[in-house]
Amino acid sequence: MELFEDFRAFADSNSLFTEKDRILLAVSGGVDSMVMLHLFTRMKSDMVVAHCNFRLRGTESDLDEELVRTYASKNNIPFIHMSFDTAGYARDKGISIEMAARELRYEWFKNQKTEQKCSLISVAHNLNDNIETLLINLIRGTGLTGLTGMKPSTHGIIRPLLFAKRFDIEEYSNEFRIPYREDRSNAETLYIRNKIRHLVIPVLRDINPSVEETLNETAMRLAALDKILSDHIQDIRSQLSEKIGKSVVFDTIKLAEFSLNKAMLFELFHPYGITDSLAGDLQKLLISDTGKQLFTSSHRILRNRNEIIASPLEEMPRHHFIVESVGGLLNISGVKSASVAAVDKGFTISRNPLTACIDHDLISFPLVIRGWKKGDYFYPFGQAGRKKLSDYFTDRKYSLFQKEKALILESEGKIVWLMGERLDNRFRVTASTATVLTIEMNDPREDNINQ
Repeated sequence: MELFEDFRAFADSNSLFTEKDRILLAVSGGVDSMVMLHLFTRMKSDMVVAHCNFRLRGTESDLDEELVRTYASKNNIPFIHMSFDTAGYARDKGISIEMAARELRYEWFKNQKTEQKCSLISVAHNLNDNIETLLINLIRGTGLTGLTGMKPSTHGIIRPLLFAKRFDIEEYSNEFRIPYREDRSNAETLYIRNKIRHLVIPVLRDINPSVEETLNETAMRLAALDKILSDHIQDIRSQLSEKIGKSVVFDTIKLAEFSLNKAMLFELFHPYGITDSLAGDLQKLLISDTGKQLFTSSHRILRNRNEIIASPLEEMPRHHFIVESVGGLLNISGVKSASVAAVDKGFTISRNPLTACIDHDLISFPLVIRGWKKGDYFYPFGQAGRKKLSDYFTDRKYSLFQKEKALILESEGKIVWLMGERLDNRFRVTASTATVLTIEMNDPREDNINQ
């Protein structure tokens, strides 16, 4: 069966695309992506060719771009390209060149998918790439999911050549005289993928001539098992935790039965960046004091009394806003509504802590919305005298996360409202109040439902 027929059969069996799809093709100029482009051309698909110049190989990088541009032009296919300072990006972020190139290209592809009105992004990973990824994960340490390899389709990215061995792709290229350029760095063994490709796979092939097919079939079986296990783990996770906003809160009492099961803890916390090497640290966190924490690549995991809280790193607060008018309050994340109205006979003060009714004449714009700081105090509504915010948080058993996310509404240096929690007594509505500023915050539980 010819590669083209296999390509169509693989796409159909995995429901990768339809005739209605407009597809953004990631084409580097190498044999895999050029063959992919040729196959889609034979399919007469609606497509846009996207090329990334990472400026890592001087003139050779420019020649790659020229090849792809010329091929697209001859076949009347829209062509877009982008050049990156990949080395500078890697240096600034403290990551490898490989990782930098990956981040840059996928971010650009996703942006262009929208701009070019495409429904899918197609990349040219083949069966050998998949096997190499599986072995890399195995060497570095991974859970079951890491041994399942790449998927034909994930989050709008399709891999229609995932069934094909590199040898068959090269044969197809020779048969149809498809031009391509060879990246000379692919022959070097500086990178782990190339070491596996040129040093490890040949040894495995000596042991088993069909090692690629064997490992691929194993990955497929593991993928089926991983689905069963993932569903089971998710059921357990839902019994042990609840989602609050973007954070996930685990009950340490319920977690206790798994405290000695490192593999189970790995699976439960893997979505929050826990690796095999961090699983031991997580075990220690379960028996540590309140306030102890560990960081993963994506989350901060905190011990707070009888809870373990996993929160995305982007949720780390950086709050300080100047609000020039009532309308400006609506630009603040979390504020649902803000309005000023005269007090009339039908006016009632809301008892919902998410809503503040403030004597409008007692505040002065611009207002400040900020995070709390040491030494802050206010006069809590319904209580006598003033209270330090730190003491208030302690009384209310605020976690570290809650303290960091707490927002203060301030007027002329005075706290008006601990937003979503408690109004300051000095700014309450009284019998002499003429106009009221009403501010309503979103309910975090509703935010959770809508995510």
